[in-house]
Amino acid sequence: MSDGISEESADVVGVLTERIEARFDMGMDQLKAAVAAAPTANPDATDVVKWHGLLVEAQSVLERAEDDLLAALRTQPSEVDDPTMGLAHRVNAAVTARDGRAMVVRWLLDPNAPGKKDLAAERLARLRPRTGPAVQTSAPNRPAGSTAPATAWRSARAAR
Repeated sequence: MSDGISEESADVVGVLTERIEARFDMGMDQLKAAVAAAPTANPDATDVVKWHGLLVEAQSVLERAEDDLLAALRTQPSEVDDPTMGLAHRVNAAVTARDGRAMVVRWLLDPNAPGKKDLAAERLARLRPRTGPAVQTSAPNRPAGSTAPATAWRSARAAR
């Protein structure tokens, strides 16, 4: 994707944070507070804040994995042992997780991204959580003295 982010960029989180702030015209802390106060007001902002949080978490996991690997490599002789190789695999998995979450954030920020303006996007939009119940969840108010339908049903059944 040609979106201004280099594949070798060490600060993926920083670049995407800047893009989010520019898109919503506010800092991340303000955006998080706005989403926390009214999560259904702007579903796009809510999604971006959620995935940005997951991205930050993945970056933190990656940094810890890299630190552990570097510490293990400093103590290694010329051959890398199995535990150190396991650390290398952990770094690779952390990079994959971080990059996948970064891709989701980039997709969320791109209004012209594939899948956002077609039939599938319309179907997906219908799956978003509703702001209220789809059907009435409480019994309707009845005038005093009227019988509820269940009472009428039981009466009719008893008369048989």
